[in-house]
Amino acid sequence: MNRDPAAWARLGQALRAAREHRGLTQAELGERADVSSRSVQDAEAGTVPKARMPYTVGRIAAALEWPPGSVEQVLDGGEIPGGWVSTSVQEQVDETYAADILSGSLVRHMPGATGSQIREAAEAALDALRREGLI
Repeated sequence: MNRDPAAWARLGQALRAAREHRGLTQAELGERADVSSRSVQDAEAGTVPKARMPYTVGRIAAALEWPPGSVEQVLDGGEIPGGWVSTSVQEQVDETYAADILSGSLVRHMPGATGSQIREAAEAALDALRREGLI
């Protein structure tokens, strides 16, 4: 069993992203997986097990409709089921902050523009920044 803390953190982020994409709370996922919400919290926190692979992790993955073997695959650095890409909170905050700055600037410099025009311009600018790898 992989005991690398970074691998378990990656797995936890992937499980959280899959749960949130489905609009589930930790308690709801626990019910679907027939495990406690504490087990879901531990799995999403990337807690490295003390001895063996907890049976609860497999149940959680199955409840998220991950194919068999996906947990081990993610722990070994393989592809995350569903293509979820884990991003840090700071990356998400940076992008949100950039969007706020762009929108505010566009409002000030585009008098008479509608809200949808400003949103469209801000999204186009954000897409350009993403393509350049700046956010």
